[in-house]
Amino acid sequence: MLEDTIAAISTPLGEGGIGIVRVSGPAAAEIAGKIFRARRGEWAGAAGSRLIYGHIYDFAGAVVDEVLLGYMKAPHTYTREDVVEINCHGGALPLKKILELTLAAGARLAKPGEFSMRAFLNGRMDLAQAESVIDIIRAKTEGGLTLAVNQLKGVLSEKIHVLQDKLLGLLAQVEANIDFPDEEMETRTITEIALYSREISGELRELINGADAGKIYREGISTIIIGRPNVGKSSLLNALLRENRAIVTDIPGTTRDIIEEIINIDGIPLKVIDTAGLHETEDIIEKIGIKKTKETIEKAGLVLLVLDAARELTGEDLAIIDSVGDKKTIFLINKADLAQKKIDQDTVAAHAAGRPVLLISAQEGTGLEQLEKIIFTIVMEGQIANSDNILISSVRHKHALEKAAAHLADAQAGIESSVPIDIIAIDIRAAWEALGEITGSTVTEDLLDRIFADFCIGK
Repeated sequence: MLEDTIAAISTPLGEGGIGIVRVSGPAAAEIAGKIFRARRGEWAGAAGSRLIYGHIYDFAGAVVDEVLLGYMKAPHTYTREDVVEINCHGGALPLKKILELTLAAGARLAKPGEFSMRAFLNGRMDLAQAESVIDIIRAKTEGGLTLAVNQLKGVLSEKIHVLQDKLLGLLAQVEANIDFPDEEMETRTITEIALYSREISGELRELINGADAGKIYREGISTIIIGRPNVGKSSLLNALLRENRAIVTDIPGTTRDIIEEIINIDGIPLKVIDTAGLHETEDIIEKIGIKKTKETIEKAGLVLLVLDAARELTGEDLAIIDSVGDKKTIFLINKADLAQKKIDQDTVAAHAAGRPVLLISAQEGTGLEQLEKIIFTIVMEGQIANSDNILISSVRHKHALEKAAAHLADAQAGIESSVPIDIIAIDIRAAWEALGEITGSTVTEDLLDRIFADFCIGK
């Protein structure tokens, strides 16, 4: 595969000032020479890295576009191969035409993530760093971006390498005793191996414990706003967004469809969903909206249940409260700015069953800062955030760590049960290999294909 020269459009489809067609591989300069002419002089890509002004021509000699062609010579490139990046005008047609010309000149269309896969296979970065590229692209908050950039810098990889080195040291101790089967292991040696094994297990557990927090920073959490019509759900969404995203009127049933927006709460991306008011209705469109709301409640990670301070609790309110079951829920008594409050807060607190109850005014902004703090506390559940601890954000990485921890636990059980020393060595080596799946030192070809399939074609 590495003998092919690949090409793809590396910028998003649509109109823009600049679009980029990227070419990588041993024939990158040759392919560029077939379709590019420099404004001054001939194409001389082999002379070294440079940025050259010129034009792309088709094979009939017609000008396709005015471009800046960037040539980067191996190994000082993203893929550690010769790379050509054709910076043309960012329209769908010139990009498509230039890509077709590169393919006709000898390149192959890149597979999803193939540029990053080549960077990994050519040793420019390990697998964990390569995976962070897509996390950087998809980051929704500064917290998620920081997490991804740290992984790209190799913070996680460095920790994994340290743990692998410790496992190799432990394995060396164990295998030293395999080499001398006639001699019994000293009690002191067994104790040292057991202690060292538990120390490594503790470090693995620390990484695993941070995985849930890391996943939240990476993926966010789905948060649904529910309540009866006209209690202020859309006003709450607008207040949290600090813009008028949802239509707000005094007419019940204004919101009939699901509205989704991403809100940044202390670095956590919250996918907030404003829903149709839950109530009995004969309106067909409202019924569809209410059905969607009920389906969304099942999938939500957090519920913001809005009640009207100016109205007494109704049967519909209580039915909505029952619908959330034991989900993570914040009970919000809205319109707290009104002079007359009819709602019974003690009854609300009783139904909340220990979950937060907060007086707010979406219209005036009262209580929203406290609401954001409560959301952060509930979502993180006391997990360590914004610290020096390494946060694991990938489910794949968490599974690999759990697999390593399980193998190490088997080794510890084997030591305590006095099983044959070679069995203990197998478990320790399996733990080492599980960690290698994170950085790619023990990864399989099938796993690589699955990982990079999630990338866009031009990355």
